[in-house]
Amino acid sequence: MSESGIWNHDPRTGYELGIDLIGYKVEAVDGAIGKVDKHSADVGSSYLVVDTGTWIFGRRVLLPAGTITRIDAAEEKVYVDRTKDRIKEAPEFDEAKYADEPSYLEQFAHYYGHPHM
Repeated sequence: MSESGIWNHDPRTGYELGIDLIGYKVEAVDGAIGKVDKHSADVGSSYLVVDTGTWIFGRRVLLPAGTITRIDAAEEKVYVDRTKDRIKEAPEFDEAKYADEPSYLEQFAHYYGHPHM
């Protein structure tokens, strides 16, 4: 994946513009992690916000679109290339910071190993 790819949907995953991923289950490489609570398809800053439910005390974490490996629309599942532990340790998503701080996504890019482009 290219550095800019972390924030873009890869067409090979099955993502189609306009698909609503909210409510889809999210599968890490080692099992279920939660459900999509929010989805942005903005070019260059696409992401999912995943509600982890009771698995890690109801945290909401952000996953860049580039972490998605496959979308199964029939089963309403999104598969990502991160482990549950990696997602568990991610910074918690803060709606206010996202709205007010233009560089907010950079911390997620650094956490997931790619600079924000």
